[in-house]
Amino acid sequence: MASFLQFFLFLSLSHLLISLSAASNEAPQSYIVYMGKSSNSHGGDAAEVAESSHLQLLSSIIPSHESERISLIHSYHHAFKGFSAILTQKEASILSGHEEIVSIFPDPLLQLHTTRSWDFLNMESGTSSKLSFHHNMSSDVIIGVIDTGIWPESRSFNDHGIGEIPSRWKGVCMDGSDFKKSDCNRKLIGARYYKPPKASTKPKSITNKKSHPIILTSSPRDSVGHGTHTASIAAGATIPNASYYGLAQGTARGGSPSARIASYKACSLEGCSGSTILKAFDDAIKDGVDIISVSIGMTSIFQTDFLDDPIAIGAFHAQQMGVMVVCSAGNSGPDPYTIVNTAPWIFTIAASNIDRDFQSALVLGNGKTFQGSAINFSNLTRSESYPLARAEYVAGAFTPSSDARICYPGSLDPKKVKGKIIICFGDESNPRRIQKLVVEDAKAKGMILIDESQKGSPFESGIYPFTEVGDIAGFHILKYINSTKNPTATILPTKEFPRFRPAPVVAFFSARGPGGLTENILKPDIMAPGVAILAAMIPKEEEAGSVPIGKKVSEFGIKSGTSMACPHVTGAAAFIKSVHPHWSSSMIRSALMTTAIISNNMRKDLTNSTGFSANPHEMGVGEISPLKALSPGLVFETTEEDYLLFLCYYGYPEKTIKAVTNKKFSCPKSSFDELISNINYPSISISKLDRHLATQTVTRTVRNVGSPNSTYIALVHAPVGLEVTVSPKKMVFVEGLKRASFKVSFHGKEASRGYNFGSITWFDGRHSVRTVFAVNVE
Repeated sequence: MASFLQFFLFLSLSHLLISLSAASNEAPQSYIVYMGKSSNSHGGDAAEVAESSHLQLLSSIIPSHESERISLIHSYHHAFKGFSAILTQKEASILSGHEEIVSIFPDPLLQLHTTRSWDFLNMESGTSSKLSFHHNMSSDVIIGVIDTGIWPESRSFNDHGIGEIPSRWKGVCMDGSDFKKSDCNRKLIGARYYKPPKASTKPKSITNKKSHPIILTSSPRDSVGHGTHTASIAAGATIPNASYYGLAQGTARGGSPSARIASYKACSLEGCSGSTILKAFDDAIKDGVDIISVSIGMTSIFQTDFLDDPIAIGAFHAQQMGVMVVCSAGNSGPDPYTIVNTAPWIFTIAASNIDRDFQSALVLGNGKTFQGSAINFSNLTRSESYPLARAEYVAGAFTPSSDARICYPGSLDPKKVKGKIIICFGDESNPRRIQKLVVEDAKAKGMILIDESQKGSPFESGIYPFTEVGDIAGFHILKYINSTKNPTATILPTKEFPRFRPAPVVAFFSARGPGGLTENILKPDIMAPGVAILAAMIPKEEEAGSVPIGKKVSEFGIKSGTSMACPHVTGAAAFIKSVHPHWSSSMIRSALMTTAIISNNMRKDLTNSTGFSANPHEMGVGEISPLKALSPGLVFETTEEDYLLFLCYYGYPEKTIKAVTNKKFSCPKSSFDELISNINYPSISISKLDRHLATQTVTRTVRNVGSPNSTYIALVHAPVGLEVTVSPKKMVFVEGLKRASFKVSFHGKEASRGYNFGSITWFDGRHSVRTVFAVNVE
């Protein structure tokens, strides 16, 4: 009888869980409905007409008893058509069959990819120029930053010496609960904020099964710091004697200090609603920005299609309108296939270090000293040491040693930990910030982290004693602990080490290619500084332990991530556009890619964080060199037709392409993924070269932007076994002849299996125009 009751209860519970699961699937949530390019045929009434049409569409599928859902979260109508609304899965499925709808997908929650750097880039370029990054020629370039908002009081956004706002600017400076229109000026010319989807119907998190409401204050003001930091890297004013409590002291400036900034607050600390990002894109394009900087992205495992990605959609329509889009590659490295924002119309940026390091000395009781990576303002000194213990030896009762070893929340016994310096081991599942909080909460005197992969990116611990060492130093520290009954240590405050070598180095966290959606476009495109970057920051008085004793709150901060690398390239692009205002986005991208730096400050090949030579799936074509990019000699123009062919080759039907582009376009009869390699991109990637089949050939076309009378000779650098042939080997340009084409043929019969990397360089005696290739031999 008892077993029957148990079986009955099990069946009842199972039925209930299935019912609840089905109900949950039908729970309304935010969806993005994308309808392709806007025709703008209704002139000034476009917004009203579009919203009316969208509401009518919703009323046709939402039941009358739920009429409160017949409303729009966002409506898109300037550069592209569509809207976001609260729908059930069934309603979304019905809408997907509507002839005007290109794609419909759940509103994703995207993540933020969170001084000296510009001097370093200038020095490493090896180019002397009368032009500098603070040249006022950039004053008419407008940079749109889609991020967490902005802190207008920062000195980095003062408008001293900047002229009147360009008359073409159509944007606004929105009032908010803690933001006035007067907070904008001739530097910060625009500031918008958006209401997120309702908390009860919030976007699903793309990083875990739980979801959290996106809390956006009703103001353009930045409450996170990320947007302020990235905006100042791109276009911050020149500020002498800047530092972070004495570290990284020098002159802080953006890549284009006289450029204008328009801030679009679409994100909070919890993340960024995809529908809100799309609205920010639509507004930025309408407002008249020249470049859009986006240090945001999806997680690579959730990438399913370009037309289900809000950033890819917004960026496509931006490039259609002549607006350049620069995006971070993501922070999910160092594994391959982790890169995001890989569409060919996006400039995708990896992260590197610069020639400056921040180190905190660890002094053991036996007198030995090890330099660890950290940013801490510890008040500990050499005069006093503290007991040293491995985390697994001070674990709480019934705690697995594997949890305690990585200082997992709840794994340590505060009674055993108190007053000691604790050694934790790095683990991807438990970030450094959490480990530090766990150890600090248990009343430890300080923390040592042993982690080879992350040691190149200093973690900021405020006044709490913290340092991070690699495996070799870690081995010696553990050996010392085992050699004595009473091991002790102390952790000293951080010191800055200038002229650090080697630099640049690919950051361990920087996401790697090849791209998951297609391997026939080489991604990332290029690399820029993204480790320990000093830039403007919001005041952080409320954070206990973040301000050194006796110091005022710093107006600058030091952050790492591809989020910081992205605005470096944005600023460089704005700088180039100020000198060459008529260059297209693809010309600017090409100029930066073909002139990239490929050696470090030791005059050796660029390396990754493990010390091995970096390959293009890690660093793209190399490190940006803005000054060299001013005079590239030749450029590759990637036209709208190239992007249309990309859509054809990727497999989209002509009907979809017509809706996306609002153009009559016929795909070639032969359209398949491998042909993507043939679009006129500044780099070359071939996802599959069969060693047993014939040679594969791609074509490229260049435009001469240098001397009208010039001759270029091709030089090939290829790995052993891969046959690479360029035809013709010489290109001659004369007055009136600005463009020329060449073919590159690859044959892999003798090549090693897997990806083979190399380059083709066109040289005219003055310019070196370098095209990187990646060829996967099977």
